[in-house]
Amino acid sequence: GELAAALHEPRYASAVVPYRIAGFDDLVRDPRHSISFDQPLHARLVDRAASIGSDGKLLADSAGEPVLFSLAEKLLVPSLVKISNLVPGGGIWLNTQRPEWNDANNALAGWGLSVVTVCHLRAYFAFLAGLFAASPVDEFTLSAPLARLVAAIAAAIPAAGGCDPARRREVFEALGRAGEAHRAAVYAGLDGAGTAVSSAAIQDVIHRCLALVDDTIRANRRADGTYASYNVLEFVGGAPEIRPLELMLEGQVAVLASGLLADDEAAALLDALATSPLVRPDQQSYMLQPDRPCMPFLDRNRLPDDWRKRAPTLTALVAAGDRSVVVVDRDGTARFPADIVNAAELRRRIDAAALPDGDAVLAMWEEVFHHREFTGRSGTFFAFEGLGSIYWHMVAKLLLATKECHDRSAGAARARLAAAYHRIRDGLGFRKQAADYGAFPSDAYSHTPRHTGAQQPGMTGQVKEQILARLGELGVVVEQGQVRFAPALLPAEEILAGGGRFAFVDATGREQSLALPPSALAFTFCQVPVVYRFGCREATILIRRGEAVEEVAGDRLPAAAAAEVFRRTGTVTGLEVLFAGAEA
Repeated sequence: GELAAALHEPRYASAVVPYRIAGFDDLVRDPRHSISFDQPLHARLVDRAASIGSDGKLLADSAGEPVLFSLAEKLLVPSLVKISNLVPGGGIWLNTQRPEWNDANNALAGWGLSVVTVCHLRAYFAFLAGLFAASPVDEFTLSAPLARLVAAIAAAIPAAGGCDPARRREVFEALGRAGEAHRAAVYAGLDGAGTAVSSAAIQDVIHRCLALVDDTIRANRRADGTYASYNVLEFVGGAPEIRPLELMLEGQVAVLASGLLADDEAAALLDALATSPLVRPDQQSYMLQPDRPCMPFLDRNRLPDDWRKRAPTLTALVAAGDRSVVVVDRDGTARFPADIVNAAELRRRIDAAALPDGDAVLAMWEEVFHHREFTGRSGTFFAFEGLGSIYWHMVAKLLLATKECHDRSAGAARARLAAAYHRIRDGLGFRKQAADYGAFPSDAYSHTPRHTGAQQPGMTGQVKEQILARLGELGVVVEQGQVRFAPALLPAEEILAGGGRFAFVDATGREQSLALPPSALAFTFCQVPVVYRFGCREATILIRRGEAVEEVAGDRLPAAAAAEVFRRTGTVTGLEVLFAGAEA
């Protein structure tokens, strides 16, 4: 309860960042050029830091002291700023020049809409809902711009969260204007003055946001049972329209991790994934996006066969020898000139040639090149998160998200989720022979292209997720200050039927070993050896320094003893957890 109790305390400083995000109308006009750098402000911050140290880059009051904010403010700002960029039903608008986790999709920065971010935002709002509900404080002091943002976001979102396409423009603009007003107020400067906002008002806006993001996630369920990861934004008559992109693994992982899906829904998604175009049978794993053949070079940049009918004035332009918009080769194939790099340049040439059917020409441009659907190197390269490539970090994220769904599950879906977990696990490198993996199986690698073995060894993000998943397999759960041992996903093959010896380094840094009885296994947690013994009664045994023994009923380590383990005091020198069953 310490976190909830401390939500209102002003303890946290803020940096002054010399970048400015454009206003709402400018973002709608051109989201690819949305950020400017405030050089004079940057110079002042550098000078101040040179004078007083790194605090010179913090937001300061009139006396030059850092302005302090509450944890409530710090947690609400990123969530509400993100939601101010939501296109209901489509995703978070990527209008700040960042491609998110997968930089192979960097061409989505600008017109891209991220369902992935909506899913993570959903988990974040769910966390905030529980945290603020647990707070004993009835009222919080927030900065005046944030207090106004809370009210504006609440006013923009229907109480039930539902947003049909007819209301999309209204809600999208109301959210965007709220974000614009907040930015303008922050850029003008904060002096530390606060505004009281009730806990009820904060919880209300959190629940409205939760309902809206839930609707957006569900709106992105595809006919095959999977979910969209990203969409593309277009404005048609001033209204935001959504164009879906192809299937990607990221979206499936994010939806599973969001906490939205019921047990049977999560199991159904994993079953759909197992039969989707993302599967790479040779590696028993999943690609970031479906593989596809690349168009031969000479087949590219070909106008449709009926181009003369669709844009009749082009015929006269070609007959006059004008090659500014269309070039026809000696075989009669019409192509766009090779030096036109985007639709904006094509529009300039159309205007210069005074073509009356310019819109038809621009439509053919998009039909030929699909520029709006271009994601980046993920759709053109053959490695580095490219075509046919498995990206092992994302597979490890899938493993962890599936474990989390299994942890929350009950009933018939639990067995399906366990089977899906082990199906994903069996595709990882440590479960393969070197000939199949293409590298030393226990090493972490970045990716596996379709044409070769695992590439780029190193401590990738995969390692983090697999450590967390491994703790999950061993059933180590920390909750309410206690440690619970519930190894529901532990493969039975890992239990040592004949016993053995376990070598480890203890909390003091010394090498140790201990004998294991039959039907047991061992691991360390905070450098304390934990021995699981199966086929016994149910109990947890603490071994303290000097071999004193303390027995606790059940599979939970009480908070006081757990605190000793967490702090690595060395007073708890071992744990034995006894299970009545013959296996996990």
